[in-house]
Amino acid sequence: MSQLKAIIIDDEQGGRDTLTNFIKLYCKEVEVVGEADGVASGLELIRSQKEPLDIVFLDIQLKDGLSFQILDQLDEINFEVVFATAYNQFAIKAFNYSAVGYLLKPIDPEELKAAVDRTINGRSPQMKKRLEVLSNHFNNPNTFEKMSISAVDGIYFINIKDIVRCEGEDNYTHIFLNTDEKITVSKTIKEYEKLLTPVNFYRVHKSHVVNLNCITKFVKGEGGYLVMDDGKMIDVSRRRRAAFMEQLRKLQQS
Repeated sequence: MSQLKAIIIDDEQGGRDTLTNFIKLYCKEVEVVGEADGVASGLELIRSQKEPLDIVFLDIQLKDGLSFQILDQLDEINFEVVFATAYNQFAIKAFNYSAVGYLLKPIDPEELKAAVDRTINGRSPQMKKRLEVLSNHFNNPNTFEKMSISAVDGIYFINIKDIVRCEGEDNYTHIFLNTDEKITVSKTIKEYEKLLTPVNFYRVHKSHVVNLNCITKFVKGEGGYLVMDDGKMIDVSRRRRAAFMEQLRKLQQS
């Protein structure tokens, strides 16, 4: 197999050197064909490539702006984008919402290898659209309205408010929308609990995360359960019930 062509755009020389050395040590299938330290130099580097690029490693904050400014100026993005960043947990949430790859600094070689393996096994489609979702989250840090879902059969771009509920099944999660559509994702229900709890979702059972705005009825009693907008009845586990009731009370007050 021919080597993957990669470039690194980072405003810190140390960051570029570390990533280059790790690629040489742990990713023999990757050749670093160029480096840049800013928006202008990065854009020029990408456009100057004679052969198609496979991966672009990007830091978010560059010396003359954000790396999104590079990507916004490209008509097409036919390479995989992997952000290498020291950003905080908010940024990680944005990456997860948009299904865009990232490496946290200091870089873990195993995570680097995994990112490269994903490129070898097949490029993720619709990169430009996923990057638009990511950029929107960074520009509107208090508003998570849309997310990218990398599912078994492709990538979906959905409004979060359209998710009625999520149902876990082993290492998969089924996401049910208000359009009666079901999306199956190879991630655990716990991962979607982390993503969606801050935006008015709640895990009421070990297998179920629900949109609190999509509850039609809460039937109390020993075997309490919810009736959702899609007609599905969801059990509320006994150990989660008190906290769930408190969450409903807060929702009503707001």
